[in-house]
Amino acid sequence: MASELLINATSFEVRVALVEYGNLIELRQERPAEKGLVSNIYKGRVKRVLPGMQAAFVDIGLERTGFLYVDDVNIDQQRMENGQVSCNGADDIGNCCGNGTGDTPSRRDAGMNIEDMLNEGQEIMVQICKDPIGTKGARLTCNITLPCRNLVFMPMTDHIGISRRIEDEEVRCRIRQDIEELRPANTGFIVRTVGENATRGDLEADMEFLLHLWGEICDTAAASKAPSLVYEDLDISLRSVRDIVTPAVDRIVVDDPEIHERVSRFIDTFAPHLKGRVACYDGDLPLFDSYGIEMEINRALDKKIWLRCGGYIIIDTTEALTVVDVNTGRYVGKNDLEETIFKTNMEAVKEIAYQLRLRNIGGIIIIDFIDMESEGHRDEIVATLREAVKKDKSRVNILKVSEFGLVQMTRKRSSDNLANILCEPCPYCHGDGIIKSKRTICFEIFRRIDRQAFKVKAPCVTVSANPQVAAMMMKEEAATLHALEDETGKRITILPKKEMHIEKYDVLWEDA
Repeated sequence: MASELLINATSFEVRVALVEYGNLIELRQERPAEKGLVSNIYKGRVKRVLPGMQAAFVDIGLERTGFLYVDDVNIDQQRMENGQVSCNGADDIGNCCGNGTGDTPSRRDAGMNIEDMLNEGQEIMVQICKDPIGTKGARLTCNITLPCRNLVFMPMTDHIGISRRIEDEEVRCRIRQDIEELRPANTGFIVRTVGENATRGDLEADMEFLLHLWGEICDTAAASKAPSLVYEDLDISLRSVRDIVTPAVDRIVVDDPEIHERVSRFIDTFAPHLKGRVACYDGDLPLFDSYGIEMEINRALDKKIWLRCGGYIIIDTTEALTVVDVNTGRYVGKNDLEETIFKTNMEAVKEIAYQLRLRNIGGIIIIDFIDMESEGHRDEIVATLREAVKKDKSRVNILKVSEFGLVQMTRKRSSDNLANILCEPCPYCHGDGIIKSKRTICFEIFRRIDRQAFKVKAPCVTVSANPQVAAMMMKEEAATLHALEDETGKRITILPKKEMHIEKYDVLWEDA
């Protein structure tokens, strides 16, 4: 199978893997305690308006207030004055563009500031466009969008958009004409990439469903008190079928009979042409083990990734950006140094594009390729990188190679990366990635004894330390320890304690 979507479900976790030619391309997971919130719609209450940041904090009932930037607010002034609030506009939806009919998605009027549109205590309908990450609350927008199989609905926005990935101009014109004839006045729709082969009937069915759904959301919001959830997006299994499955996906494999039945019903309703591609897994091995996914997940958490040629890349993520370093490693080439460097960089390009998508790394990304003297080689590297990220659903922007040989790029971030989801900071280094060496700790202890020795009358001192530190003091640094005893006139006893952190120790002064 060229491409398969695997759904592994248990009572405590649901995982979805997209596999292409045996390689894990994309991994999603949902745990009850860590469920994603993107696309959920809330009736919220404005807690603070910050003119200096042109933003507002909105209480939507979560642990932390959400962040709403001025460009994501579009309030009808007249209705606001009457105590009614409507949110207008459309999310940019990454790979789509306006075409021909309809106005472009509305934005705030020029000169309108956040304090002109929102007041503290005001109730407003918002949608989460970015999950809470770390200490930051959710990113909110008033540009509400409702996706279906082929279409994305933009309430109260007179606009038609078509995915840029649909390149056939004849198909674009046909779809645009169908949408224009079908849509109600003053409404907006974006045609998703999977809608390229949709019939007029498919588009009409999606449109009717979305209009009905929006009516229910409005009724729920009117009857709810802020803050409250008024619409929750589909669970991860159905959402993945809706968002990931394209005609290129040959099979959908589900290992849970109940979810298999739900996916089958969803396919029957929204994508009947895919009906024969849904299968229930009944193998002896667990689904992910059978496909080697568990091994791929562990590899996706490694800092160093080896290339087939013998080179390797290092991926290091900080709070502000991600740095990727390319090295020749064991690869020595055949003819000359420039060819060796170019081949290593070319192989690294494809691996980097793959790893960014698999690990869901977003934000600013700096790639340090091995220095190339040929300008043609540098241009080819960037061109290959741009081609390699075309399959990525997240919006990517790549700049040319800088004078320092670095490639700067950005990748849209809408949720935590894989490492943050599956891992937590090390309790020893607290995420720094390094701890003090055993010898450094030994010398800290010696300095502390030396400072206190002439202030304390007690003749004996007991040092409690991690066994590795204790062993170094008693063996490799035994001469230093004896010299310190002679210098201070104190008897020093070393007590190893397994439960102690390698950087922690206790110094206790005692009478003989």
